[in-house]
Amino acid sequence: MGDKHYPDGILLGRARVPGLDQPRIVTVRDGDVVDITAKGMATVRDIAESGSAAEHVRNAPGKALGRADTILANSVAGQIDLSLPSLLSPIDLQAIKASGVTFVVSLLERVIEEQARGDKSRADALRDEILDLIGTDLSELVPGSETAMKVKAALIEKGVWSQYLEVGIGPDAEIFTKAQPMSSVGYGAEVGLHPSSSWNNPEPEVALLVTSAGAIVGATLGNDVNLRDVEGRSALLLGKAKDNNASASLGPFIRLFHGAFTLETVKQSEIALRVEGEDGFVLEGHSSMNQISRTPESLVAATIGGHHQYPDGLVLYLGTMFAPVQDRGGAGKGFTHKLGDIVSISTSELGTLTNRVNLSTKCPPWTYGASHLLRDLARADLL
Repeated sequence: MGDKHYPDGILLGRARVPGLDQPRIVTVRDGDVVDITAKGMATVRDIAESGSAAEHVRNAPGKALGRADTILANSVAGQIDLSLPSLLSPIDLQAIKASGVTFVVSLLERVIEEQARGDKSRADALRDEILDLIGTDLSELVPGSETAMKVKAALIEKGVWSQYLEVGIGPDAEIFTKAQPMSSVGYGAEVGLHPSSSWNNPEPEVALLVTSAGAIVGATLGNDVNLRDVEGRSALLLGKAKDNNASASLGPFIRLFHGAFTLETVKQSEIALRVEGEDGFVLEGHSSMNQISRTPESLVAATIGGHHQYPDGLVLYLGTMFAPVQDRGGAGKGFTHKLGDIVSISTSELGTLTNRVNLSTKCPPWTYGASHLLRDLARADLL
């Protein structure tokens, strides 16, 4: 990938183009962003549902909008020249779902959140105590298995059973609605923190593009912005902790499965995270997808099937093993974001997703929904 923020492969995304009301469907060819919007194929949803998404994107006629590096640079909040194209989130009408507690480290941190009830100062002591009590390498446990149920019984007996342990090693995965269709933000955009939160973090993840039939057709990078203090006070506050203005970022593009790039490739991905603060603070971490405790296929099956349909398909965040515990601002305070942080999430297979942290109340408000898109497409005779 070199210094590029996007990978090779068959890429699918969306862009704002000057002079046009509706977002345009784009791909990347020979370093150019190419507009491939066409009647009947004017949404990412329609392309995903076509049954031949990769072939369509590879072969569709199009018009070059400019060099990809230039357009990515023009997509950074505060630096956008409205006379030039810029990237948007690479999805449109899909539901935005997420799975949680899918890695053992994430599982441990969620238990700590619950036990500490939002108090950062108690986190380190609780972490040591819970690890002593577990006494088992949970990464080797198959959720819902007989062995996992024995561990569950032992933890209940010791008085440290948790709703997070339930979804971490129990039979049912945690699947929740991260954000509403059309509300995600893309490469370069600001990501939002609820102003009431004082303990929060990025969650670097792979997100899968899934059709209405449950077929997994591609993948992208995502930041499932999380408010640790809010969720730690009560899991019933998950909506407030997870779904705020600009709290779901995706991008820079969806890479569609084709040739050697498959779901198996995604399962071996190494996800790098870097947070750079205006205060000089730097945090680095990584997630190894091969450490996930539930397979991507099982998470998709828990989301869509006979029990729940998504006629416009969905994007599913797969969870993260990244657990930020590095102190920032003083011993025992743990990690939390500061406004202006630059968050970069990278894999060689999917590129780099970069966003700047702001308050959700200060990020551009979400004003363009499904009704606006459909009206604009109708006016342009693209439906």
